[in-house]
Parts: sequence; structure tokens; C-alpha cells
Amino acid sequence: MTENQRLKIILEKLNFKTQKEFAESLNIQQGSLSDILRERIGISTAIKDRLFLKFNVNISWLEDGAGEPFLKKGPVVSEAKEGVPYFNISLADEDVFALEEEQAEYFVNYKPFNDCTAYLPVYGDSMYPKYASGEIIAVREVTNHDVLQWGEAYVIMTDEKSNNMRSIKMIYEHADKSKLTLRSSNPNFKGDTIIDKKSITSLYIIKGKITRNLI
Repeated sequence: MTENQRLKIILEKLNFKTQKEFAESLNIQQGSLSDILRERIGISTAIKDRLFLKFNVNISWLEDGAGEPFLKKGPVVSEAKEGVPYFNISLADEDVFALEEEQAEYFVNYKPFNDCTAYLPVYGDSMYPKYASGEIIAVREVTNHDVLQWGEAYVIMTDEKSNNMRSIKMIYEHADKSKLTLRSSNPNFKGDTIIDKKSITSLYIIKGKITRNLI
């Protein structure tokens, strides 16, 4: 059985009256859902995120048939603006990174991370195994760049003087107090990046992650 065929089972178990209602709940066109169910196209990572966050679908079961179709507990998506906003944003693809409520795809009410600024998906493997592609991270904005936790992972945005960086990196102290040392956790990404603190436009500490099949 393929993951597309397993999605049909999810549709049946969620008791949606029509495919149109299910498509609307996933924020996709009915035609796109039809193409997925007919196995003309695959299920995107964004759709899997929505299935996990909105309906507690066990993505391991969806992809490989492992475990049960639904997880027993986990984050709850709020129709009202309650909880922390989730943004389906790839840092590498965005010219502008602004965490504004009207851009949020939905809100996630999950007590361990309700003091955070946003949820973001992880793309790429520069931070593997600390944060793997496909995981969802909870981040909190840091406004005082002189009080940082060395060795912790941050989402970092810089100006043109530091090549307009938008990345996830671990931060370490530099001998020059006006600079920071950035490092990947993946040993295949060797070499440090040095930036000026003044070049930082936005900084978010990663407070934790939601692995789709963690809970």
C-alpha cells in the first residue's frame, strides 16, 4: 500500500462528508487532492505537516505503514488565534522573513512551547542530527543580542554586510565581543562563519522541536 492509498484511509477515518471539505481543511485545491488520491502526484511535506498538526496523523504510518494511523496526543490547531502561529516558510526561499499574524497558516496550542514566537519547518540537513529536515521547530525571538546561550541553536537573519543570511546555526562566543561564531551541527558542513552582531536583523532561539512521530 502506498502513502497515497493510506491517505484515503485517513480521509475515511476523519469522517469528512466530501473530498472538497477535506481539501479545504488542508488548504489545497480539490483537484490537487484528487490527483493525490489517484496517485498522479505525491503528498508534499507541507500537506504532511498539516495532517500532523491539524489531525494528529502519524506520518510514519502514512509513509511506511508503521504504527497506528493517528497519534494519541499532540499539538492542537486552533481555528481562533490561540496559541503559537505556524509559518510554512523555507528560510532559503524567502526574501523577507516577517512573523506577522496574517501570514500564519494556523495556530498551534501546545503548552510546552506556548511561550514561543512561532513554529517553522526545517529544510535541509546542515543541522542534522540536532534538527532534521521535516521536523518542526518552536522559536522565540531574542532582542538582546548581548545575552546569548553559547552552543544553542538559533534562527539567524542578517543584513547585506553578512550576505543577507537566513539560516539555522549554533552560536558560540568569539574572541572579539562584537562578533559571533556560527556553526552547523552536521559534521559534513565544516568550517565556522563569523558575523558582526550589528549585522543581525532578527534572531530566534530554538526552544524545541516537534518530530511528527515523536508524540
